[in-house]
Amino acid sequence: MFMRFKTKKLVLIGLVGFFFVIWRGNTDRDVAVAQGRKAVVITRIFTGPDGLAHAEDIELNLNSRGATAMLKATGAEFSVRPPTAGADPRNTAATDPGAAGWHTGPARQFVITLSGNSEVEVSGGVHVAAGPGHINLIEDTTGKGHVTRNFGPEARIALTIPLADGVVIEGVKKARTQ
Repeated sequence: MFMRFKTKKLVLIGLVGFFFVIWRGNTDRDVAVAQGRKAVVITRIFTGPDGLAHAEDIELNLNSRGATAMLKATGAEFSVRPPTAGADPRNTAATDPGAAGWHTGPARQFVITLSGNSEVEVSGGVHVAAGPGHINLIEDTTGKGHVTRNFGPEARIALTIPLADGVVIEGVKKARTQ
């Protein structure tokens, strides 16, 4: 009986230890979620050394208040764009930079989708879907550029915020491959 109790105690200690190790292995993002803070993830569209547009997600660094440092902007613009004729988010045929629709960003800027749906296509046929709440950081102001398509039954409403010179966006970067 004493052995059985000792065995149960060891198993219990082992399970508690196992869950403690798993819990301690959480990333900062998991901790933020557990504390009731959501991670803020944006998609950066940028020109690579190859002159082509690429995409990566950035999980922004947040301070103890759950906010980024204040970023300086030069203005703001709201826009309403109708769906792109024939746009289909699954269409990967137009992946040749230089084809109709390819363009660079006019300035380094955030583009925040408020309603409707769109996608940004970059080199390699990578498509970035942007539904309500999605934030793109457009930085491909040179090179071949990207294609923006609005799709769905309704127009897309977006907020564009050009950034002031020298603004640094800090966070953890992760390349997009799809």
